[in-house]
Amino acid sequence: MSRSVLLSSENLTKQFGARPLFQGLNFTLFEGDHVGLVGPNGAGKSTFLKILAGLEEADGGNRTLRRGLRVGYVPQDPVFAPGKSVEDVVVEALAGDHTLDDHERHARAAVTLGNAGFASVDQRTEVLSGGWRKRLAIVRELAGEPDVLLLDEPTNHLDVESILWLESVLKSEPKAFIAVSHDRYFLENVARRMLELNPAWPAGILTVEGRYSTFLERRDELLSNEKSYQESLANLVRREIEWLRRGAKARTTKSKARIQTAESKIAELAESRSRTAERSAKIDFNASERKTKRLWAGRSLTKRFEGRTIIEDVDILLTAGSRLGILGPNGSGKTTLLRMITGELEPDSGTVEPADQLRVVYFDQNRETLDMSLSLRRALVPAGDSVVFQDRSLHVASWARRFLFRPEQLDTPVSRLSGGERARIVLARLMLQPADLLVLDEPTNDLDIPTLDVLEESLLEFPGALVLVTHDRYLIDRVSTSILALNGEGGAEVFADYQQWEEARGAASRSGPRGETGTPVREGKPRKRKLSYSEQRELDSIETTIHDAEQKREEARERVNDPAVSADAEALQERYRALAESEAEVDRLYARWGELEATQRLRL
Repeated sequence: MSRSVLLSSENLTKQFGARPLFQGLNFTLFEGDHVGLVGPNGAGKSTFLKILAGLEEADGGNRTLRRGLRVGYVPQDPVFAPGKSVEDVVVEALAGDHTLDDHERHARAAVTLGNAGFASVDQRTEVLSGGWRKRLAIVRELAGEPDVLLLDEPTNHLDVESILWLESVLKSEPKAFIAVSHDRYFLENVARRMLELNPAWPAGILTVEGRYSTFLERRDELLSNEKSYQESLANLVRREIEWLRRGAKARTTKSKARIQTAESKIAELAESRSRTAERSAKIDFNASERKTKRLWAGRSLTKRFEGRTIIEDVDILLTAGSRLGILGPNGSGKTTLLRMITGELEPDSGTVEPADQLRVVYFDQNRETLDMSLSLRRALVPAGDSVVFQDRSLHVASWARRFLFRPEQLDTPVSRLSGGERARIVLARLMLQPADLLVLDEPTNDLDIPTLDVLEESLLEFPGALVLVTHDRYLIDRVSTSILALNGEGGAEVFADYQQWEEARGAASRSGPRGETGTPVREGKPRKRKLSYSEQRELDSIETTIHDAEQKREEARERVNDPAVSADAEALQERYRALAESEAEVDRLYARWGELEATQRLRL
């Protein structure tokens, strides 16, 4: 069955300076398409998306949209005007929809924000974390009900729970979207067609129907075929070169034709090798020669800010070879915990025991260590023209090439480099520091998939200890030897691996309490002791308490469905909040009932 075309591009060309980003790109998006877009850094993915969104002009070619098509666009780093509330942002985005009146715009904004987990429509944009700003940018576009949604790195800055929320939204979305992403699990879960923008392909773009895993299989097959063809072509070129060197007589038409054929085959081989030459950063962290097994220990760590408990009674032991992955919602204290491990913050209570002269290397997710006014040359090599890495002296040009920078980029200011290029600079600087303990806070943001693969292998080979905070579930699943999950309420729980955490999350989402974002809140390890007198009384009466809570929940549902308040955005938002609170209370009581009964069984 044929599907309706939503938008298409023909022979798109874009060039920056003397270097073409892409040439002659052809692409068609159909109704219901769920497309993942990948490619190496610098291939032009963000530019291509902006051209499709109508935000940037191509140097050549055409972009065609179906008449009346609504296109939504979520940028990598959304910017909001200061002094605005989250409701203002969404309502202003709906201003162009003349089918809605003012009350309907506010009502839609309230419902959309509530479904996305925003606690209040009055939250100011300037106080939102990076993850909530990205979530607001997504909500702003979803509220407009676009026919096509274009998302540029939508998982950057989102915590794992937020990524799972976004996946559920996109998987249930019948309309079309294109998502540029380096998150391999995200692509596997939401994409049904994959595109790779890469000069390695003759047309500049590869299209594969199916999931990300299907794309990888097809891509490997094509590259293998290309390699076989190159080998065959190289043998042919070798024979032609030998013939030319024998001093072929070029007087005859036949000889002239053979010379021309030889020249064209040599050019074809050079072009094929140039296209398919895979370039990846060479990441290799510089381990110290320390023999100590125990590197860092924290006992009963607790930290509070402005009366709120961020971390409470957390124990951590880091030994050589251990790789601890940390998960938790935005604001749960992941970065706070990292800063306690590096010594930047002192715990309010608890003890910290680092090994003597412990050498810690810290990757800051905000990359605040980078001076944007520096040239790439000085950012990589602060003084002189060389660095010493693993007892070898390397010229700055060679060091830059290791991280995929071209020699002509050395005098480019850091401020003009992409996010992925800045991340590679930080990794290059960290590699020059011998380390016993690597502490990495969101190192994967803006890195392309080939660079992620190299980073992953380097972390697996690092002999010291690693503490890793990342939203990249593939990386944390493959690298970590244990998972510490923060619950956003100060507590933490240890899991053997990511899969165990995901299974526990699924169980908690069915029966556990929920926080204001709608995500499960774990309450720590089960108590292994007898019930106290007050707990026994609580258990005896909990069925009645649950019955009363369920009645309140039903009353709250009836108030939400009251048509008298459907056009009153503020009242509707308040009733949705009351319903969420009543549902959370019922969930909490059922979880508490299970906990009390489990404790009673332990006693018996």
